[in-house]
Amino acid sequence: MSDDVGARLRALRTLRGISQRELAKRCGVTHSSLSLIEQGKVSPSVSSLKKILDAIPMSVGDFFTMDLESRRQVFYSADELADVGSGDVIYKLVGANRHDRALSFMIETYPAGADTGREMITHQGEEAGVVLEGEIEITIGADTRRLGPGEAYYFETNVPHRFRNPGEAPCRLVSCATPARAF
Repeated sequence: MSDDVGARLRALRTLRGISQRELAKRCGVTHSSLSLIEQGKVSPSVSSLKKILDAIPMSVGDFFTMDLESRRQVFYSADELADVGSGDVIYKLVGANRHDRALSFMIETYPAGADTGREMITHQGEEAGVVLEGEIEITIGADTRRLGPGEAYYFETNVPHRFRNPGEAPCRLVSCATPARAF
């Protein structure tokens, strides 16, 4: 058990960017004692562990249940972004391999003249985005607006909507929608 506590403590301290000396000073435990605990050579009492964790701060319960080693993919290279678009429209979805995603975060590319289709789209949730380059015409309900670089949108997706690139250059934008859509 002391190996597990020491390894978890070292991982947590490193994750929070706290040096051993700084943590020892914060909690009033000697640096050498903290070092021995992290090496698994000494098992701390519950009160000593609580004192150390209070200085981080973290509860004892969270300390033992926190996943300190993420087994899920966190970073994605450009070629790992799945294209979930249709037709000419490209939707590069971040985290497509995460089946329990809470949101859909995408880089969208609309070639000149491309659109999401003649039919308006509706689904539950919210969507927001910002145009990076080019221009996009967005129709939300009865409102239509043409957006350029740096301009953004945010709306409830149960309102019928449509995206169209009326320009002669591709449009790229970054968007986020909740809840996550299954593609």
